[in-house]
Amino acid sequence: MFTTKTDKINRRHKKIRSRVFGTAEKPRLAVSKSNRNIIVQLIDDNKAETIAYVWTKLETGKTLSERSIAAGKTISALAKDKKVTKVVFDRGGYKYIGNIKLLADSAREGGLEF
Repeated sequence: MFTTKTDKINRRHKKIRSRVFGTAEKPRLAVSKSNRNIIVQLIDDNKAETIAYVWTKLETGKTLSERSIAAGKTISALAKDKKVTKVVFDRGGYKYIGNIKLLADSAREGGLEF
């Protein structure tokens, strides 16, 4: 039996989501990515609504690493506008390396605590 990359990601994401839950005071910072874009959302799971989101599609001419850093800074600025300082990080089943780590570090530099 062969396990594919997406099978591994889905297994990790299911395990993470069983433990991570966002509230209005401490929303979930959910990350989704493709080969070209990164999507970051602040989600209140009690109300099942998105508080803020960032999509890197609009930033052309940059590498995915540069867009990850910009997305982390932008989501932290949007969180400050909504008076959110603490979040729960949901890495979406992806390993905490590369672009996910860059995004998380830049969000922390922007003022988010997790």
